[in-house]
Amino acid sequence: MAASTSAHAQLIQASWQRCRAYGLDHQSQPQFGEASAAQVSELLEREHSLLGTTRDEVLPQYAHLLGNSSYLIMLSDHQGQLLDAWGTRRFIDPRQRHGFVAGACWREQGVGTNAIGTALATGEAVHVSQDEHFLKLNRFMASAAAPLFDAERQLIGVLDVSSDSYLPAAQTQGLVRMMSQSLENRLILARFAGDYRQLSFNTGANNLDSQWAGLLVFDDQGRVLAANRRADSLLGQNPLQLNLEQLFRTPLVQLLGHSAEQPFAVQVTGRNRFHCLLHAPTQAPRATPVSHAQTTCDPRIDKALHQAGLLLEKDIPLLIEGETGAGKEVFVNALHRASSRAGQPLIAVNCAAIPAELVESELFGYEKGAFTGAHHKGNIGLIRKADRGILFLDEIGDMPLPTQARLLRFLQTRNIQPLGSGEPIPVDIRVVSATNQNLADQVRLGHFRQDLYYRIAGLSLMLPPLRERSDRLALIEQLHQQHREPGAPTQLPGKVLELLLQHPWPGNLRQLASVLQVALALAGGRPIAVEHLPDSFFADLPASRPQPPVLPPPASADDLGQRLQGLNGNISALARALGISRTTLYKRLHAQGQAGTVDERLG
Repeated sequence: MAASTSAHAQLIQASWQRCRAYGLDHQSQPQFGEASAAQVSELLEREHSLLGTTRDEVLPQYAHLLGNSSYLIMLSDHQGQLLDAWGTRRFIDPRQRHGFVAGACWREQGVGTNAIGTALATGEAVHVSQDEHFLKLNRFMASAAAPLFDAERQLIGVLDVSSDSYLPAAQTQGLVRMMSQSLENRLILARFAGDYRQLSFNTGANNLDSQWAGLLVFDDQGRVLAANRRADSLLGQNPLQLNLEQLFRTPLVQLLGHSAEQPFAVQVTGRNRFHCLLHAPTQAPRATPVSHAQTTCDPRIDKALHQAGLLLEKDIPLLIEGETGAGKEVFVNALHRASSRAGQPLIAVNCAAIPAELVESELFGYEKGAFTGAHHKGNIGLIRKADRGILFLDEIGDMPLPTQARLLRFLQTRNIQPLGSGEPIPVDIRVVSATNQNLADQVRLGHFRQDLYYRIAGLSLMLPPLRERSDRLALIEQLHQQHREPGAPTQLPGKVLELLLQHPWPGNLRQLASVLQVALALAGGRPIAVEHLPDSFFADLPASRPQPPVLPPPASADDLGQRLQGLNGNISALARALGISRTTLYKRLHAQGQAGTVDERLG
């Protein structure tokens, strides 16, 4: 307790020193800033997901604690600007009421030591009693606040519980910690639970559904995509991008073999036993993107993402252009995660994959009985599913001309009229389109409507192909780490890395991921060698590039068999390494009595 008291005193003392450095004294008037109505409106729109989750999902869970108390709950954004406040205001000094409205800024620079501002400054949960406020005008209240972090551990806001001096500090601190953890969990689930499995875990079996349970979100390969801070504490490390098999020392297939919502236990080497609970995605699981690619290592990608983010918030349509496999879907996913609509749906529509006769009904929906074969309950359509979120129209150049006309009408009015319905329905969406075609050429050829082209291309962004990206090395290493098995070598040999960097990659990120997956499978847990790279990889290399080394002919049948075994039975790789054709290698294997082994591997 003494150590805790000392740490708290040091925290307050450091805050007071910062206040003096800002030019404040105890008699200074709090400066909450003067946000205009337009600025407040923009602030609330930008933070609507954080605000809505707090108001609609978290506060109702604590209504029994707040109903008969003198608490005031305050929520700020990551810059200390107040978004809203709930509860009693009886204890507020009348001279300070303008500090408790949306847009008021509680940073230490203007308000001195206070729970919100000091939590922002330190990144830690804090408690500030009455006399610990640096400005005397703020000493009518006691407050506790906890910073809020998203799945990437980025600071997104602060939750504050303030009251008069009659409520115990421990009670206030406990309440704000519970609420902040609950809020962070709900934000993670809102963003990921529709598409990915989740694992709750704790040291006891009775509190797996509480906010104090560790929470992991993972993809089909077991890679952790998101985790709450309680998971960090239980595991003793940040688990992001690690694999469940590494964390729990249990094969993924065994973990997934447990029934959803049925508790089970795992014994973790060197740690306590954890009780776990699997949760299925609320929608059908989707494939993990080719990469959660670094979208900020190449300056052009970074610039494009920044520009796209600014225009998306202003409801200006975006057109993403680039070669097949260049990462357009990954780019849009990153754009969605960074936007004010991150907590709302991102609905991706592959315009080339939907049969032409079904495009309109899939996009715009239909009422029951609208046409022969229609579902008896009707279909709201993909556009309405994207309401309040982002509609991603991939391969839009393949959209049939009649559907283009209807899409244009929707983009002009933002009202949708399902087939069989006479009532227009307003839809609030942001629109991002993507194509690997030159749409301007398609317009000239009459294959794409010019008016629709100008409507969807408020800003056109060209994503560079992989061969032109300055972050190729980082992408190669990232994909290697993503696809390698636990325990496999973490580094790529220099010769292999050199070839990967020299490759023109006509298939871009998708091709790179495929080549690495094949090579890792053939390497069988050993370092990837040149011989493990697939034939198609070398077919794309320019003739001047290094080719796989030609090995000396085997001295004996045993030598040939050992080499074949070392390549996991890959006939093509061994033939390439020996500088002979597959036919010649088959003949040699038959002549040396190895044909049975080959046939067995092929069968």
